[in-house]
Amino acid sequence: MTRRGIQWLSAVADDPVMCRAHWADDPRRPYTLPTGRLFDVVVMSQRLGMETFDQLVRREMPLGPVMMDRRAKQIGFLLSSKSRARFTSLLSVETATPPEYRYLDAGSFVVVPGPMPMPDDRHQWLRAPIRRPEASPLRTPSLVVMFAAASALIERADRYGEQYPGPETGNEELERVNDRAQ
Repeated sequence: MTRRGIQWLSAVADDPVMCRAHWADDPRRPYTLPTGRLFDVVVMSQRLGMETFDQLVRREMPLGPVMMDRRAKQIGFLLSSKSRARFTSLLSVETATPPEYRYLDAGSFVVVPGPMPMPDDRHQWLRAPIRRPEASPLRTPSLVVMFAAASALIERADRYGEQYPGPETGNEELERVNDRAQ
């Protein structure tokens, strides 16, 4: 994380000077910040979050800071504040059965990693803020699309063994599957 990233992130704290002093003392230590002022956070399971993050990075889609809580097995995507209505609206268009998530905005708090966490720390940055994130109208839709797609991919992968026979299945079953495929 850069100095400008630290300044942007600490600006949301009730006492930004104390927050920066906390990190100057130990840059590994996490800090609790209120959401809804400069950013909101979409929290999802680690499995779904990692797949969503990977898809966004591989496709070079707009992406803000992303953090992980190893012990809770959750990933948090930071969005611009006041994005809840747009996020839920786009998600309802994208899928009739949205995956499980929590949306943290005004009135909530989130524990953010320190600026320089070690690899085995509980709280990690997958993508740390290096400056104030640029306002991008595409960040929220990108997250929604990949969130829904990653959920569908994981769901389908989990059902794979039920839908498609394994090598232990007899020839009759394999022929039936091949006939359906043609």
